Amino acid sequence: MLENVNSPADLKALPEADLPALAEEIREKIIKTVSKRGGHLSPNLGSVELTLAVHRVFSAPEDTLIFDVGHQCYTHKLITGRGAEFETLRAPGSVSGFTNKNESEYDSVTAGHSGPAVSEALGVATSKKLRGDETYTVAISGDGSFTNGMVYEALNNCAAKGLRLIIILNDNGMLISEAVGGFSKHLSRIRTSERYFAFKCGLKRFFSRIPLIGRALVRGARRVKESVKRLFLNTNMFEALGIEYLGPVDGNDVSKVISVLEEAKTRDEVVLVHLKTKKGLGYPPAEAEPDAYHFVTPFDPERGTEKDPSTFCAAVSGALLKLGEADEKVVAVTAAMPEGTGTAEFGKRFPERFFDVGIAEEHAASFSGGLALGGMRPFCAIYSTFAQRIFDQVLEDSSLQSLPVTFLLSHAGLVPGDGATHQGIFDVALFSSVPGVTVLSPDSREELSELIAGQCEKNGPRVIRYPKGREIEYPRDRFIRTESGLSVFNPEADVMIVTYGRVTARAYDAADLLAPVMRVGVVRFTKIAPLDGGALLDAVHGAKEVFFIEEGIRRGGFSESAAAYLEAAGYKGRAVISAIEDEFPPHGDLDFLLDKYGFTSDAIARRILSGR
Repeated sequence: MLENVNSPADLKALPEADLPALAEEIREKIIKTVSKRGGHLSPNLGSVELTLAVHRVFSAPEDTLIFDVGHQCYTHKLITGRGAEFETLRAPGSVSGFTNKNESEYDSVTAGHSGPAVSEALGVATSKKLRGDETYTVAISGDGSFTNGMVYEALNNCAAKGLRLIIILNDNGMLISEAVGGFSKHLSRIRTSERYFAFKCGLKRFFSRIPLIGRALVRGARRVKESVKRLFLNTNMFEALGIEYLGPVDGNDVSKVISVLEEAKTRDEVVLVHLKTKKGLGYPPAEAEPDAYHFVTPFDPERGTEKDPSTFCAAVSGALLKLGEADEKVVAVTAAMPEGTGTAEFGKRFPERFFDVGIAEEHAASFSGGLALGGMRPFCAIYSTFAQRIFDQVLEDSSLQSLPVTFLLSHAGLVPGDGATHQGIFDVALFSSVPGVTVLSPDSREELSELIAGQCEKNGPRVIRYPKGREIEYPRDRFIRTESGLSVFNPEADVMIVTYGRVTARAYDAADLLAPVMRVGVVRFTKIAPLDGGALLDAVHGAKEVFFIEEGIRRGGFSESAAAYLEAAGYKGRAVISAIEDEFPPHGDLDFLLDKYGFTSDAIARRILSGR
């Protein structure tokens, strides 16, 4: 059946009774593809019926659909003309793992971060009203996104008549990891009203069947029913903000979702539709451990996923556990990403000192500052790409206060598969500009563990950035550790490569490739901000050429600062910068990305040979 559904029109042509079978086909397709390609499994399995119902009731792309985060969009992609190439998911030039406006007219925004959908949808709906456009705007957001403060800023501005805006709250009770905070408890209370809503929908169907007067009875009874609801149920937070609330409804029952969405379209105001779904539905291991299957690398569907003990995140986990055992002041904070940042085991071992604040990075950063003010030693673990949100909090609430907060930035550098929204290439440029912040970039699990172990002896905020996945092996013992903390290979070389982090391995291999024709050395920085200009000058003073290789954005990055220092210091050689210019990297595997930006060993060697 799925192979014949290539557009929303094809979906609408199917009998409604066929939709559950189509949903199962879609789940099989998602499991088969993600097990081979990697991607977001649990959220997509849980939102199949929801997506089918949305496309059944609304008419995209005329009706604007905005998926918050976008990691639940696989069903949407399968039924909007991308089914034939779906098996190449996340491959270069193929189907993105998130909504991407450059990929299809059905993807209204390029998404990847949590929280903006309601704001964006409110803006689109308002624009439509001003232009006299009567089509609908639909924001599809998970309960995890609703822990983001940005959502409440948007909801606070939604109490307007005449907006054809419908907000779908996809409540799977997980918030990516275990449900946390007051909003989760509030949703739990709201769920008790499900019987009431089922009764109301049943009553509507009964009235609608009465010839001639059925619709009038529905309209007349609506106010009475709402009065009854308020008599027996407390007003929820959405209604208190002036937003019409419908639900909760079983979001994995496609007929019920269609019914409630049709009901939402009858309202002349902003409506929030609350759907309860089961994350990971259709794949038993994901149903049992939905957080573990939120995002997966390729795996055997028969055996399920397995943790890799050799990753940078695993090193973070071990180092934090040792610190926690040795010092009761050590606390860990994360924003709904305990597994992805390496803080999950700390949370199990020291639950009273572990704080998962939900998808609220700004709060996580300021909360960590408060913990430090109170005498604790906080480690705040966030993905690099999401740390773009905490610039103000790092500046104002940690650096300005000279507080010992350590920010652990996972997924730093180029990130495979997830595309433009998930690249960790901006953190160095951002945080290097903040006075008092030390930025560190280890290139091995051992060095990462050592840096974490030493943080309780440091003052002021520090950023430790580490990449996704495993470290790259190369003969680190051939590097000399200088008194200033630099690691230098071939210190008397005529050409020096200056770099940091995991790209050091490629730089070393490039130097090895060029050994038959020229002497090339490598200087690796661990502390990349504040720049130790004197140490840099000492390391390269005898070289005729310096090639800066940076797996990050060029503008405002380490390489620009270092090259400018050399020029100001009177360095007589030539400095060349190889970094990511002003663009957003596309999705693709790590080899593809490294090749695209000239960070492979061969590309570095060719650049040095050509002198550019």
